[in-house]
Amino acid sequence: MVPSEWAILHNYQLPLKESYLKFTVEEFRAWKNKKVTLLGMSGVGKSYLSAKLHGTDWFHYSGDYRIGTRYLDEHILDMIKQQAMQVPFLKDLLRKDWIYFRNVIRVNDLGPVLSFVGKLGNPELGGVELGDFIQRQAIYRQAEVDAMLDVQEFIQKAQDIYGYAHFINDVGGSICEIDEPGMIESLIDCTMILYIKITDQEQEDVLIQRSQSSPKPLYYRPEFLEEQLAIYLQENGIQYAAQIDPDEFSRWIFPHLFHSRIPLYDAIAQHGYTVTSDEAAQVENEDDFLQLLELAIERQD
Repeated sequence: MVPSEWAILHNYQLPLKESYLKFTVEEFRAWKNKKVTLLGMSGVGKSYLSAKLHGTDWFHYSGDYRIGTRYLDEHILDMIKQQAMQVPFLKDLLRKDWIYFRNVIRVNDLGPVLSFVGKLGNPELGGVELGDFIQRQAIYRQAEVDAMLDVQEFIQKAQDIYGYAHFINDVGGSICEIDEPGMIESLIDCTMILYIKITDQEQEDVLIQRSQSSPKPLYYRPEFLEEQLAIYLQENGIQYAAQIDPDEFSRWIFPHLFHSRIPLYDAIAQHGYTVTSDEAAQVENEDDFLQLLELAIERQD
C-alpha cells in the first residue's frame, strides 16, 4: 500500500456525525423517503440495480452522467473543437460559426466522458501525453467531487420537482480514490451506503479479464499513477510515457488498481451495509431490491 492509500484510509476512519443512516429492518420499512448510495467496483452491478428500478418511484442519480453533462461538458467540447480545427474544412466552418458541436451523453453511454479522460501513452496510438493526461485527471477528480456534493440538492429536486419518493445514487467506481474532506461524509449523512462487494476469486478474475479485454480510460490517484508508471517504464525498458502503448499500459495497471481499491472501499463500507455481487445479481425488481437492503441490515444487526 502506497502512502497516499494510508492517508485516504485514515480520512475514511475518522469519527463521523452520529446522524449517519443506520436502521433496524422495521425502521427501514417505515422510512418514507428512502435514499441509497450504491458503492463498489465498476462492473459489480451498481448500474444493473439502478436499471431494475426504472419505471418505479425511485429517482436514479448517475454520478457519471452528472459529471459529463454538468462539469465536463465544456472541457469535452473544447477537446472536440481542438481536433476539428486540425481539419481545414471544419476549421473554416467553425470560425464562421456555421456549425456547432453538442455532447450526447446517456446514462448507459458515457463515451464523451471516457474520450476526455483518455488513456496514457503514445498519441499516435490514441494515447494522451503525460502532462495533458495529468491535467485531465485533475479536472475529472474535481468534477467527481462536485457531482457527489450535488447529491443532497438532487434528493430535494427528485421529490419537489419530479415527485419521486425514493432516491438511488449510482456512483462511479473511482469514488474511493477521491480524498476530499467532507465528500464521503456528505453521502453518509443523507443516504444509506450499500457496498456491493466481490467475495469470490473467480468473479474477481472475470472482472479483471473483462476490463483487460476492452481497456477503458480510468481515474488514478496521482501518487498511485506516479508509482505504477515508474515500475512499468522500468520493467519494459521504456524511457518516456509517450512511448507507451496506451492499451497495453491500461491492461497492465488495472489489476494493481483493482487491488489497491479494495481496502479503500472496505473502509467506507464500515459506515454502511454490504452485500455480495452474487446477491445483487439476483435482483429483478423493486421488491427484490428492498429485500436485498433488508438482508444487509439484518446481517449487520
